[in-house]
Amino acid sequence: MKIALFFAFTFFLSGCKKTIEKIQEDLVIQAMTDGQWGVTSFTQNGIDITSDFASYKFKYYSNKTVDAIKNGTVEKTGTWDGNSGNMTTSANFPGASSPLNLINGSWHITNNSWTFVVATQTNGSEIKTMRLDKL
Repeated sequence: MKIALFFAFTFFLSGCKKTIEKIQEDLVIQAMTDGQWGVTSFTQNGIDITSDFASYKFKYYSNKTVDAIKNGTVEKTGTWDGNSGNMTTSANFPGASSPLNLINGSWHITNNSWTFVVATQTNGSEIKTMRLDKL
């Protein structure tokens, strides 16, 4: 009897963990897909290049695609992902030129809310920091 209860409890806990992970993923998708986002800060090795992103807005979709909208027109469509468990996000704009190619790759989220995300990316000696704000 005790063994059966142990297995039932273990099964219940593993099911709860999956449910919690699904809820967290749904919340990330809900936060990202609600509205458009803009890059309000971007540094590359300590150099502020935020102005390179001034004409861009980003629209994220629940199918994990993202549009880079420049001056009201979709310039490039890429993919995105987010993981609330390990506090990472990623983007990929295949074949993009600067500055969009600077967003490609995996980012570590250092601060966030429903209306902003601050993330860093380190590749060798290169360090990039980006802040996205909901517009």
